[in-house]
Amino acid sequence: MLALKGSDWGKHVSRRRKLLWVEGGRGGRVSITIFPDDVLLEIFDHYVIRHPFNGWHNLVHVCQRWRYVVFDSPHRLDLRLLCTGRTQVTNMLDIWPALPIDISAYYQLPASGENNIISALQQHNRVCRIDIRVDDVSISLLKEFAAMQEPFPALTDLTICFWPDDENVPVLPLPDSFMGGSPHLRSLYLSRIPFPGLPTLLLSTHDLVSLHLHRLPQSGYISPSAMVTALSTLTSLESLGLEFLSPRSQADRASRRPPPFTRVALAALAKFSFHGDSEYLEDFVSRLEAPLLSHAEITFFNQLIFGTPLLSHFISRTKIFREAYQARILRYSNVVEFSLYPRNRTDEEARVSLRVSCVPFDWQISSLAQVCSTSFPPLPTLERLDIDIFNQDLLLEWQHDIEETQWLDLLRPFTSVKDLDLSEASVLFIAPALQELSGERLTEVLPALQNLFFTARMPSGPVKEAIRKLIAARQLSGCPVTVRHRDSKKQGYKDWEVGDR
Repeated sequence: MLALKGSDWGKHVSRRRKLLWVEGGRGGRVSITIFPDDVLLEIFDHYVIRHPFNGWHNLVHVCQRWRYVVFDSPHRLDLRLLCTGRTQVTNMLDIWPALPIDISAYYQLPASGENNIISALQQHNRVCRIDIRVDDVSISLLKEFAAMQEPFPALTDLTICFWPDDENVPVLPLPDSFMGGSPHLRSLYLSRIPFPGLPTLLLSTHDLVSLHLHRLPQSGYISPSAMVTALSTLTSLESLGLEFLSPRSQADRASRRPPPFTRVALAALAKFSFHGDSEYLEDFVSRLEAPLLSHAEITFFNQLIFGTPLLSHFISRTKIFREAYQARILRYSNVVEFSLYPRNRTDEEARVSLRVSCVPFDWQISSLAQVCSTSFPPLPTLERLDIDIFNQDLLLEWQHDIEETQWLDLLRPFTSVKDLDLSEASVLFIAPALQELSGERLTEVLPALQNLFFTARMPSGPVKEAIRKLIAARQLSGCPVTVRHRDSKKQGYKDWEVGDR
């Protein structure tokens, strides 16, 4: 047993007393020492799960028998040596057996933290996890990373995040020979770290489950074709994220080729996120198949024209498209978003979302109309559309700058929608736009509409008149619509009659 002094010894004795006794059948206490080794191991397993950060230290300090049971099952208990920026790595390596090393360093490193991390990294055969997320990375630490060309055969998770105070601070790129290969890598997350040699690393890593490249600078640009080639061997990949730092990281128009006849199939991919230029995404998804994709989040940089027919083809081959039942248009701050959901859904489990970040409001509506018309194929299973617009007072400033045709263009693709649900701010814009349609043009937009729901105070003035005209016109055309109103302070909807006040 390790020597303990002063207050540490008192804490150790207290922990030992608690661990050596368990509650008996009738409120009595039974010594845990009566249990055989296999039962102890089961108890230790649950204890370590509840105390993942060096929780096993408490167990091995209780008695010699427990120490033997713990160290006899290092894989079962997932024993690791945790190294942080404050860990005295040299002492740790001298005291404990040759267990896997887990390196974790967050935010600002202490003065000695850099040397501690470097000492741990030098044990490359034992390092199983690297998670470094810091505000400032010193040049010497970056150089140490860049110099790591030895393979890390035990490494399963690698995270390196750089969050500088100044976004213009350049970051040294990792060399092509970085890490010399990690065949058992399962998770890779890089933030603001350029790594042009990533495709080479991926081709030697066949067990990868999660790959996320966050805020990639221009110096870390990897072409769509090179990225897809690197992904082609990742048959277990379930989650993929690509986020570029600026619009400059776009596909090279001069080098673009027609979409290939055969595509790379990512059969296990369930989650995909992208933030960047639409041309890059077009080139990228034209080379991919992801039939089980059920969660996608796509954010485009602001641009004048959105032409994404290849994205439309990609989405049409996914699981989420085949099960699409509900859509939602959401506007908040400087972002406008369109999302698709299956019938039984949660926001986190299943959806596909496309976002555009821009101002002013009329640009948002025009941009989203382009995205909806070019990025999505016809949605025959879609029955419900919700439109939520927040910050009503701010939007009223733009009310007269948005033409009704812009709203109609936004709604035009939703030919199968039966239920339209409008928020309090949305009804101020949508109702007047819909009542502009008459005669043969009445069913050009939302031809299958049966129910209009809105949550708001009882409308008055032009909005109330617009709803009346819409009801009357739909009735005369043989395509009646039921309008149902819910007060924002009450539960449930009630039918809204033409004469309601």
